[in-house]
Amino acid sequence: MSNAFNQRVIEEFRANEGRVGGPFEGVTLLLLTTRGAKSGLPRTTPAVYLPDPGQDRLVVFASNGGSDKAPGWYHNLVADPAVVVEVGGERYEAVAAPVDAGEHDELWRRQIERDPNFAEFRARAPRTIPVIALTRADHSPEVRSVKP
Repeated sequence: MSNAFNQRVIEEFRANEGRVGGPFEGVTLLLLTTRGAKSGLPRTTPAVYLPDPGQDRLVVFASNGGSDKAPGWYHNLVADPAVVVEVGGERYEAVAAPVDAGEHDELWRRQIERDPNFAEFRARAPRTIPVIALTRADHSPEVRSVKP
């Protein structure tokens, strides 16, 4: 996806309290803002998420469409796990952390059940795709302030 494409999705998302059309119509989508690992600048990216209500968190998959490299947002949150999440009309600070190995496959199973395209991404990728939990900063033991 190009930056111009992402920018249009971000604008539509914010204008419609998280609802977008086109290829993302009906998809659970959030906006994830990370701090650039090299630039230090905020970077916002649309990402498909899996609700994980029993854990009070949202889960994202660093699939990059099955590419051999993880997406830029993943590298950014590894450098600084303090992120901002926008979902629906809500915006909040969160802490990003990889899920433990015991949860990894179960969360993949649930995501593939919701969106079969993720099975293709997983099969195509010549790497283990990280699964990342986004927990509200005020619910996380690792509360960190999001830098301005």
